[in-house]
Amino acid sequence: MERRSFLKQASAGIAAGAAAAPALAADLPTIKWRCASGFPKTLDAIFGATETVAKRVAAATGGKFQISLFAAGEIVPTPGVLDAVKDGTVECGHAASYWYIGKDPALAFDTALPFGLNSRQQTAWMMEGGGLELMREFFKDYNIHNIPCGNTGAQMGGWFRKEIKSLADMQGLKFRVGGLAGQVLARLGVVPQQIPPADIYPALEKGTIDATEWIGPYDDQKLGFNRVAKYYYYPGWWEGGPQLSLYVNAKKFAELPKEYQVILEDACLFAHAEMQAAYDVKSPHALKQLIGAGTQLRPFPNDMMAAGYKAAHELYDELAAKNAKFKKIYDNWKKFRDDQLQWFAVAENRFDNFMQATRVAGRAKK
Repeated sequence: MERRSFLKQASAGIAAGAAAAPALAADLPTIKWRCASGFPKTLDAIFGATETVAKRVAAATGGKFQISLFAAGEIVPTPGVLDAVKDGTVECGHAASYWYIGKDPALAFDTALPFGLNSRQQTAWMMEGGGLELMREFFKDYNIHNIPCGNTGAQMGGWFRKEIKSLADMQGLKFRVGGLAGQVLARLGVVPQQIPPADIYPALEKGTIDATEWIGPYDDQKLGFNRVAKYYYYPGWWEGGPQLSLYVNAKKFAELPKEYQVILEDACLFAHAEMQAAYDVKSPHALKQLIGAGTQLRPFPNDMMAAGYKAAHELYDELAAKNAKFKKIYDNWKKFRDDQLQWFAVAENRFDNFMQATRVAGRAKK
């Protein structure tokens, strides 16, 4: 399998990069790339993934391979990252592929689908379940070599100006939401809005939108959504484990020395793990602060989630019936998801539920 072969090369490359940087500096070319991020620098946990990649690539090559970073809008706006890499405007870019489902809905598999995989399952599918091979075959049409580069973990459902007590309260709601979730929610009566990160707060503040989802407590607090919306809902059932990707222009990737290719992929994998760790550490504290400042935390109503689940799978069946690329990936992805749900029910979920119940019981006794 391509993934296992890469891991063997990566292990050798790590050792070579750590122990022989002077040799690399002497024997390999100096390369300078530009990376266009789809995220602003203020979102340090997610923008930081590309900073990690650039630092590790430079360190492992003795400074011979340099990647200069540009935040959203500095070279191209967020909606233009994929095309900028495809067309060679920049050598690489960092983005969420589901931003670009207007080109093909199959791009959502590279990030997240409603009622899809959690972060561990998404990584497992990509690395060992055939997902990476399927997505790289798909991205060939875009002249892109994609590399997993970050995951936020399950996201929150978002900020709402009014309380959502049932599915009926979603009717006519103008909701900023990404990926295929917009199409699913539209079937529930929601009016989905596609808005780049930098424009979300003013739209919510002015009432242009009634609600927004972004990532989770850490970033949402930094963006100040709690100042203009009172109710904070969970879970973000459309993003159980959203993955970010480093897009690399396929021609530029092929031109890299093999050593640099392995080092770049390895740096992305480190950033991938680091991002999730950062959110897992920072989100609990941020959520406590938000609640302490008056945020009303609420679970989505069961009837809303049940209707969303039904609508999502109707959409997937329709897309698979008319889009051969979507169907090819979906058939693999769906079987993998169902197998993972069975496994997690046996081990992970039982363990997690017991630990949570024990924690709650312990607090009740104090």
